[in-house]
Amino acid sequence: MKSMILPKESQGHQLHSLLEYPITPPNADGSVVEIAEGLLWLRMPMPMSLDHINLYLLEDNDGWYILDTGLNNDTTRQLWLTVIEQHCNKKVIKGVICTHFHYDHSSLASWLMATFNVPLYMTFGEFYMLKTLSNNTAALGSDNQLDFYHRAGLPRDELDVIITSCRKDPFIKFSPPSFNRLREGDVLTIGKRRWQIVIGEGHSPEHACLYCEADKLLLAGDQLLPNISSNILVSELEPQGQPLKNWLRSLEKLQTLDPQTLVLPAHGPVFRHMHLRVQQLIDHHFEQLDILRAFALQAPEFNAYQAMKHLFKRALSPIESMMALGETLAHLNWLESNDELFCQRKTDSGINSYLLTDKKLAAGNTL
Repeated sequence: MKSMILPKESQGHQLHSLLEYPITPPNADGSVVEIAEGLLWLRMPMPMSLDHINLYLLEDNDGWYILDTGLNNDTTRQLWLTVIEQHCNKKVIKGVICTHFHYDHSSLASWLMATFNVPLYMTFGEFYMLKTLSNNTAALGSDNQLDFYHRAGLPRDELDVIITSCRKDPFIKFSPPSFNRLREGDVLTIGKRRWQIVIGEGHSPEHACLYCEADKLLLAGDQLLPNISSNILVSELEPQGQPLKNWLRSLEKLQTLDPQTLVLPAHGPVFRHMHLRVQQLIDHHFEQLDILRAFALQAPEFNAYQAMKHLFKRALSPIESMMALGETLAHLNWLESNDELFCQRKTDSGINSYLLTDKKLAAGNTL
């Protein structure tokens, strides 16, 4: 999921206008643009606020590889058939590569695998997260999920609306039968290019980027986007997780790549000046931490839902609220792990409350 609901845009974060966009994007109707020889960029529509996904075709000597799938719906399936017929020069499809498990990137994998009788390439963590969450409507409203959101302070009526919205999601039922594992440092030779696997964390457990050092190309998925920030959230599956810490570490890894690299993201335009964009994202998240520090100075104690309302000022849809709360918890977990916040569960309400560690010490408690 991508966050379209950034709480405060800093001047640094707005500097995406300083990025270079050398190629006009295709329309989100299955239109195709050639990035370089043997590398095609296409866009598929999505019926949501983030209205498109960028997908890519990589030409091998005797066929093509698909990078990410688009949504599991009739429109995308038909567009894929048209694109392949018109742009693949009668070569076969050889495989499907998914950067990560989110449904705009992988929910059509089973259909593509069956239609073209091809394997799936994915990291272990992403494939098994996909298997875990496939057909997971029974987990919605589970005791574990209810307890997680109750601890965060989310009112039950709002949680009920979120669960109802999730159950109406038409894209969640997908489960590829098998996969070929991608690991950090693996090299996929496709045509004349050697693509090195670069793993990122934070947005998803084991997100795969593909980097061609010789041609200075990065198929970035959601790990580096030009004008929005990928959602970094904590969920009931790992309530004490540190996705923000992992995300920042992964961004620093991208800073070691050639600064002239052309970034091919999953959303937004293809762009250059990736080191500038990486620094903008790092700065943005540290600004979010500063906002929470200032809030903690004002509030004697607070819960995650109250902190979310402080970070995210505008009205949010149910799904946006779930994402915003998860992202707030990611920042709170970072501050707690850094010994800046203390979290305790109220025995009377069962809700987790946060306070600055120096406030806790001043109150006579021990860490």
